[in-house]
Amino acid sequence: MRSFSDQQKGSLLAFVAVMFITPDSLFIRLSSVDTWGLVFYRGIIPFFTVLVGMLIIYKLNFFKMLLNSGHHGLIYVITFSITNVTFVVSIQNTNVANTLVMIAMAPMLSAILGAIFLKEMPDKKTWIAIAITFISAVYIFYDSLQIGSIYGDILGFITALGLAVGAVTIRSAKNKNLVPAAVIGKLFVAIFAMFFIESYLLADLDLFIVPLMCIMCVAIPFVLVTIAPRFIPAEEVNLFFLLETIIGPFWVWMVIKEQPSLETIQGGIVIILTIAIHSFLKLKKS
Repeated sequence: MRSFSDQQKGSLLAFVAVMFITPDSLFIRLSSVDTWGLVFYRGIIPFFTVLVGMLIIYKLNFFKMLLNSGHHGLIYVITFSITNVTFVVSIQNTNVANTLVMIAMAPMLSAILGAIFLKEMPDKKTWIAIAITFISAVYIFYDSLQIGSIYGDILGFITALGLAVGAVTIRSAKNKNLVPAAVIGKLFVAIFAMFFIESYLLADLDLFIVPLMCIMCVAIPFVLVTIAPRFIPAEEVNLFFLLETIIGPFWVWMVIKEQPSLETIQGGIVIILTIAIHSFLKLKKS
């Protein structure tokens, strides 16, 4: 990766991370585990998987990196833990659509926070891309926005704000590796879920689905997403996340024949084209 520019590295990491995340909603749908059981396993399995990987690669330096992350690490542990819990609980308390529209605000929030705290003013192209993708996301989910609970919607907004704060924190700590902080965040998520979990039992298909989801859709992407903002601005990383809003429902459509609405298809095309053009122009410039 040495010959790549920062823009190319960051864009590639964010894109690959989101591609791994896209089947997540399908796996959640196929699993018969209760919400807090899912939150627990989505915390504990990635915790052990990434911890073992980090200890093999960095050995005892892992703990040194954790301590060196200082206040950035602490902020990231807190925001990472909160977003991991609020995302699942939000989906439980409102339509999936409402949660995803709230999360579509993350690039905009990242851009505003980045401008205030990092003095990184997004260029005109990025603001245009953020505006178009956000309007498209609202268009996709307009019908569902009228139904749904305010509690779930607020948790969805907290998830978006947490994603934005997390991405800006990584961006401001470019020289620090915050993956160890994310690992500790996953442990906190699992401990928190233990207060509410009813059963730890995994049976039948869940024995296969839950570990696969936790490693493929949770562990691998969270490492990539924690590294990406070191190379490109936070709002650009979060722009890539909007691809999940589009590709996620298509996985569900292909496997369990739950057809996406016409709005999802139309808005999805606009979002994919916007992100593709924006990334192409940025990469061309770099």
